[in-house]
Amino acid sequence: MSPNKKSEPTQDPRPLQQELKKKAPFTSPHQEAVLNVLRTSDQFQNRFCRLLRKYGLTGSQYNVLRILRGEGKPLPSLEIADRMIQVVPAITGLIDRLEKQGFVSRDRSTVDRRVVNVAITNKGLDVLEPLDRPVETLHKQLLKHLDRSELSQLNHLLEKARSRLDAADD
Repeated sequence: MSPNKKSEPTQDPRPLQQELKKKAPFTSPHQEAVLNVLRTSDQFQNRFCRLLRKYGLTGSQYNVLRILRGEGKPLPSLEIADRMIQVVPAITGLIDRLEKQGFVSRDRSTVDRRVVNVAITNKGLDVLEPLDRPVETLHKQLLKHLDRSELSQLNHLLEKARSRLDAADD
């Protein structure tokens, strides 16, 4: 390590049982793992919500705008709903609010009148642009204590956990 570089103090992870001040042990490692994922997700979401609130957006609104910008063309509202990070029960209401803010526009398909295509507007692109760097910085800050190998392992384990959710519903 170079003499000019200060090392950050490392903290050992605090066990979830202690963090939650839970007296009894978890009933199973499965319960502990699920609660760990939920607790971590909640804490990450809180930090993202604080950031997005400064720009007048909710997490769901931001997600819709990012999906549309990334696609580069209008998408049917149900396709947007399928791509959302979090399930949104009322995608129509969410798109209504974005349209009122001038961030998206809607157009009925000429091929199938039941399909409503949604496009991001210039105003929507303008609200996203200043968020790009702060969001990327937050991503890195939240997990900077993990190395590449640990990040890869974390991604693999989370994907593996999600891969069997449909089978768990049976």
